[in-house]
Amino acid sequence: MNIGKQIRFLRTQKRVKQEELAEYLGVSYQAVSKWETEASMPDIELLPRLASYFGVTIDELFQLPEEQQFERIENMFWSERRIKRETFDQAVYFLEEILKDEPDNVRAYRNLAYLYNHRAHSDHELASEYAKRVMELAPEDKGGWVAYLEANNGVCGDEWYDNHFTVIEYFKEFLKKNPKNFCGLYAVIENLLDDERYEEAVPYIKELQSIRDTHQAGMYLGDVAFGQGDKERAVALWEKALAEHTDIWQAYCCMGDRYKKIGRVQEAMECYEKCFMMQEALRITDGLYSLAQLHERLGDYAAAMEDRKRLIQCMKEEYHVTSGESIDEHRREIERLQNLMRQKEK
Repeated sequence: MNIGKQIRFLRTQKRVKQEELAEYLGVSYQAVSKWETEASMPDIELLPRLASYFGVTIDELFQLPEEQQFERIENMFWSERRIKRETFDQAVYFLEEILKDEPDNVRAYRNLAYLYNHRAHSDHELASEYAKRVMELAPEDKGGWVAYLEANNGVCGDEWYDNHFTVIEYFKEFLKKNPKNFCGLYAVIENLLDDERYEEAVPYIKELQSIRDTHQAGMYLGDVAFGQGDKERAVALWEKALAEHTDIWQAYCCMGDRYKKIGRVQEAMECYEKCFMMQEALRITDGLYSLAQLHERLGDYAAAMEDRKRLIQCMKEEYHVTSGESIDEHRREIERLQNLMRQKEK
């Protein structure tokens, strides 16, 4: 039985103090404190009043809420386009309360990070719509332009604004404390390449190659060659990395990205299709997203809609998700593509 943890959870969710609950029940706040720390249990005759106060059944008083609450929060990341403010605040409060007792709880920190990133993403969606309205009403207003680019992580053309100096410096320090950490190397390489700091990226690429034999190091060395203006060598390195790792679906996704970059669109689409088809359930849908974007870029709206329908089908059949933002996102895109097709046919 975990009634103490449940009382604490229900009390904090209701945002009442131990003294308030104690006063309602006619006991001391020390008694409530002992229940919550499981030093003692409430008398059986208090259970109906406790259940009534929190709006739950007596059986629910004996349920462990933490795992269910964690799962509820994690489901929101995929099912909700915008999390209501009250729900967001409750989730943050729950996680912060967990951390008071368990200051090293990685899951709580991860969920807090995801929560705030989710809100930032939804806020940027709103900011984007407001910024587009500014540009519609006042095309010469630079403020709308700046706000739209910031909301959509666009490039401003200002090297000071567009660079990733802070991220790179963080991961350099991270790698000093966590040498040969794959995610740290991945992050520093990607950001160095994006900032065109090619020579600086090479030692990190070689270190990555030394700890994990995959396609990635070869792809990155090709990126360095491409950035330095040697397209022929870049393509040779990319294709060599793919040829050596044809059993890895991610290699096809990466190769599709490179083919797309150099305008070999048909080959890019073939790679994206292969990276999706060679996976087993539960499949990652990166390839289908890229296919949808390429088909739209080519003006083939019907094919782009089919890609979106396949994404919905994958979510339903493999992830058993039939509603929520994971589905609604693609339905909105299908509707938008239908409108583009109608305009094209006029």
